[in-house]
Amino acid sequence: MKNTEDILAIIQALKELYPDGICSLQYEKDYELLFATRLAAQCTDERVNQVTPALFQRFPSLDALAQAEPADVEPYIHSCGFFRAKARDIVLASQMLLSDFHGTVPGTMEELLKLPGVGRKTANLILGDVYHTPGVVVADTHCIRISGLLGLTDGTKDPGKTEAQLRACLPPEESNDFCHRLVLHGRAVCRARKPDCLRCTLRPWCDHFMSSQQEES
Repeated sequence: MKNTEDILAIIQALKELYPDGICSLQYEKDYELLFATRLAAQCTDERVNQVTPALFQRFPSLDALAQAEPADVEPYIHSCGFFRAKARDIVLASQMLLSDFHGTVPGTMEELLKLPGVGRKTANLILGDVYHTPGVVVADTHCIRISGLLGLTDGTKDPGKTEAQLRACLPPEESNDFCHRLVLHGRAVCRARKPDCLRCTLRPWCDHFMSSQQEES
């Protein structure tokens, strides 16, 4: 596992590479981010961003989504995969947001997890990006994989364990943006199928790179 000096160096290097450190899902309203994140399960953010403008134009409010039938939503999200389950969750969550939370996306983990289709990854994203809650960790596939390669975690593939281990080592005020930057880095450099290690500025602190170099020498 990394010491504090290495962790801060990794954070700073990622800040310099990706200064914005923001979520790549596009949205205007809080509930739109909630539903865009649900659509992103087993789908790319790029695809979701292509789909959501038409979806939210057709259903421009929570009331409109709550009154819709899942079958009405399905054609707009078909290309995101698992469209029937996602459409059902969006409609049911819209109804619950209106009935239980006065039309507002809740700001606690406990409340968010009550919403249909919302797990810890989605809840953490809302807490971090909407409520700016310190210490949240969005353990998506890029975050799980790259934090393991770097040695920030023990290499676990379990999202819950990754979240807990990153919470323990990252400064709370940095964790949310750090996860967003790992996603950007996973797309640009540390790609799953073929990581571009020689172009990666995180090499000095990467356990995977160091071990691969030792094997070659």
